[in-house]
Amino acid sequence: MNKTKSVQPTGDSPIVYMTTDISPDGLTAVYKAMDWKPVGKVAVKLSTGEPPASNYLRPELIKNLVQAVNGTIVECNTAYGGSREKTSMHYKVAKDHGFTAIADFQILDENGSMSLPVSGGSCLTENFVGVSFKDYDSYLILSHFKGHAMAGFGGAVKNISIGLGSSKGKCWIHSGGTSLTSPWNGEQNAFLESMAEAGKSVSDYLGNGERIAYVNVMNRLSVDCDCDGNPAEPEMNDIGILASTDPVALDQACVDFIYEQKDGDGASLVNRIESRNGLHTLEHSEKIGLGSRAYRLISIDK
Repeated sequence: MNKTKSVQPTGDSPIVYMTTDISPDGLTAVYKAMDWKPVGKVAVKLSTGEPPASNYLRPELIKNLVQAVNGTIVECNTAYGGSREKTSMHYKVAKDHGFTAIADFQILDENGSMSLPVSGGSCLTENFVGVSFKDYDSYLILSHFKGHAMAGFGGAVKNISIGLGSSKGKCWIHSGGTSLTSPWNGEQNAFLESMAEAGKSVSDYLGNGERIAYVNVMNRLSVDCDCDGNPAEPEMNDIGILASTDPVALDQACVDFIYEQKDGDGASLVNRIESRNGLHTLEHSEKIGLGSRAYRLISIDK
């Protein structure tokens, strides 16, 4: 049992499906293994990636799946400068990175924010997402799993919290619920807990897995996030694609794969996670009921 896991899995633990086939066919297969059926208008949330050289999920990898669910790719503006802070510039990045060529695309907070209630939180009582968040009935969360300069790592929980946060909401989460205008100088654990709490507000709104599902792609495993336009080169090999209707189980499984290589190529990424106390996001997520750190891993590879 890896030391990062808190609970042994049982027959009731959520399933995380996995394939080592990082290809359009592999992505579609692991998605289908979940047997999750979106309803109504479908949003596909991903990171458009900061120019010029970030490791965002390439359109050629995700195109078939996005089109199969008839999804609109959605994103929110950043709160820290760069090429995606302003809506017009962000649409240009989406076009330049090939996303508008494969599907409809929308910036959810181009017309402002809406508030979602947070239940059971210690830092937040509300979360701010793009106002157009409500226009979609189902959300497929496609995340590139990687390190992160502030959170330690980024996966499904980060994508539904910081990722779906409006620019105002990003400040709110980063500051631990103390500022709507600045993402800087927040207390670290409050930031990590706020990510979990913001993520729970999204999950609660969408029926706790009924209208939301998650896929993490473990390739180009840099210590830096896709919000970094010039990330460090990965020091470890690609691992695969994992999927679940439980975001905490999914992120925990990905972290466990990283830790399996902690004494080798995964050392730098483990150090990044531990130096930011990144596992606390998963601890708090489980505590407030966003998901389970115990999971059953099922490979779909033949």
